[in-house]
Amino acid sequence: MSVPASVDRVTVEPTSTPVPIGWPQARSLAYQAGRRSARAAVAVPLADADGRTLIEPLVTRTPLPAFPTSSVDGWAVRGAGPWRIVGRVLAGDSPTPLEVDGTGVEIATGAMVPRGTGTIVRTEDCSVTDGLVQGAPRARQEWREPGEEATEGEQLIPAGSLVTPAVIGLAASCGYDTLMVSQVPRAELRIFGDELLTSGPPAEGRVRDALGPALPGWLRRLGAQCRPPGDPVADTLEAHLDAIRSAFDAGADLVCTTGGTMLGPVDHLRPALTELGARLLVPAVRVRPGYPMLLAELPDGRFLAGLPGNPLSAVVALVCLVAPLLAGLTGRPEPELERIRLASDIAGRGDFHHLALVDHEGAAVRHVGSSMLRGLARSAGFAVIEPGGQGQAGDQVPVVPLPLLVGEGR
Repeated sequence: MSVPASVDRVTVEPTSTPVPIGWPQARSLAYQAGRRSARAAVAVPLADADGRTLIEPLVTRTPLPAFPTSSVDGWAVRGAGPWRIVGRVLAGDSPTPLEVDGTGVEIATGAMVPRGTGTIVRTEDCSVTDGLVQGAPRARQEWREPGEEATEGEQLIPAGSLVTPAVIGLAASCGYDTLMVSQVPRAELRIFGDELLTSGPPAEGRVRDALGPALPGWLRRLGAQCRPPGDPVADTLEAHLDAIRSAFDAGADLVCTTGGTMLGPVDHLRPALTELGARLLVPAVRVRPGYPMLLAELPDGRFLAGLPGNPLSAVVALVCLVAPLLAGLTGRPEPELERIRLASDIAGRGDFHHLALVDHEGAAVRHVGSSMLRGLARSAGFAVIEPGGQGQAGDQVPVVPLPLLVGEGR
């Protein structure tokens, strides 16, 4: 469905100052919205499943291994030696059983062990003379039994798991040709602001757009497909409406915008959403930095995430709202936060949650103003400081990680 385009000239006025909701509630609301709108699963070839979410559990179709398999090169023999050579078994062969004591067959690593085999003697532990094998087997059994790795029908990977190359290899070993996985959400990005430059250094009141080049990579790491945003959008209500409509008309499941999330003289996002008939799921979040972030749902069930224009605040909004929303849309579990031990004191932010950048050792980093990216570039994530408190060195606190690469969003 396309979004409404019912007026030629729009005069929607800003509404009242948004009342923020709590940070945990905002994350939960974003995830639940995504779950309600999750797309149907699709079957894709193994090679195309990397980075997607497994919608059905990976279950073994046979025991693993499916048959007794030699783990060495050597001789599969029956009874006491020396053993008379009666054949050879290579990987892929279906061997004849050994039925007579004192006989054996040469066997390759990965080959099926013939029925009747008593032991396997390694090549390096025996000698062959006049068609007879002599040697001493080791105490350890030299083949893998059926079901040693997994029994038939056993669940190996649960639904909701990220498909990685390791999961793909395991699926192939089980005999899968395709996997039932999530569809990859399509995201479109629109950058608002007359003050933004798209090339060269900042000068004469204009600043370089740092979010347009960076956000597509962050979104891909969160499991969405996103292309470059194009030129910044002019600071008019009509330009905002046109930009949002064009993004949804391009097939976006999610539109991310930057800037214009409050009610200043050139902040047009909230009036635009009113004109489009959108419902605000998250009007603002009681968190610093990033307070004016928002999440809206269009009448056709698609979403718009309004990220603040300050770069660090925009990334906070990304991990607070967009990450759980995309987890829900792709069928992944609601993100759970690990904990980190603080290596330095971190101030609180009054009645707001404080998301403070820390390095891998839990130490606060410098250069973490809302408009700065220097601290972000050398951080592991955001330590969560509760409202009304502060972080003390040695405290164990939740940490919101910066997203890692999970797939290129085919």
